[in-house]
Amino acid sequence: MSYSEYLRTHRDLVGMIHLAALPGTPAGELPPVEIIRQALSEARLYRDAGLRTVMIENMHDVPYAENVGTEITALMALIGREIKGMGLNCGIQILSANNREALGVAHSAGLDFVRVEGFVFAHIGDEGFLNSCAADLLRYRRAIGAEGVLLFADIKKKHASHAITADIDVAETARTAAFMRADGLVITAGFTGQAPDPEDLHALKGLPVIRVVGSGVTPTNLPDYIDHAEVFIVGSWFKRDGHWANPPETARIRELVEVFEKYR
Repeated sequence: MSYSEYLRTHRDLVGMIHLAALPGTPAGELPPVEIIRQALSEARLYRDAGLRTVMIENMHDVPYAENVGTEITALMALIGREIKGMGLNCGIQILSANNREALGVAHSAGLDFVRVEGFVFAHIGDEGFLNSCAADLLRYRRAIGAEGVLLFADIKKKHASHAITADIDVAETARTAAFMRADGLVITAGFTGQAPDPEDLHALKGLPVIRVVGSGVTPTNLPDYIDHAEVFIVGSWFKRDGHWANPPETARIRELVEVFEKYR
């Protein structure tokens, strides 16, 4: 069963694997074999605690580059393929806005989805100006035969200024992204770990997309979102002390899984 088929009848809880800083980045210290080992250890922890899906991201690679090197994509492809071999679904995001590269990795490694920055409308991030990518990315997906990889597009993404599109609200941004053929739309708050406004999810109602909560989910607030989304990407809650940069903890994962299973 493909991931898109699974989501037609199931909700899904996605555990974030924030890879150790990758080769060539300012914080990079570990050899590739150790980065892979850590990532697979976290994937097993998520799987054994009850999750079916994880997502890999290079969030430790600060400051983020708009054009990452082949050393980044090669290692992330290896890790993604190993995770798929463990029987898990797996998504990917490559910062910052390396959407083509992420799609290429996903297609090569057999991953299930890509989280996309800047799908529609431009915004200003700490990396500078980021333009929309829908036209280029969908043509690239068709060219390489990667139509089976879902594109989850962030709407008014976190850690960014949307002053240049301040006259376009969340609902209109969502309608535009759906019109531009995004498979899923990701709602977040302003920064990592902050819970989004449930009203923003209501703006996705009726659109032909997979609805995704992309930040701030906890056992306490999950009921506020559960009827309005199919996918819940969780990083901070699963980590020690609720901080994204720490390793995940089994007890925190199982606490949220227990709540989630009541609604699955």
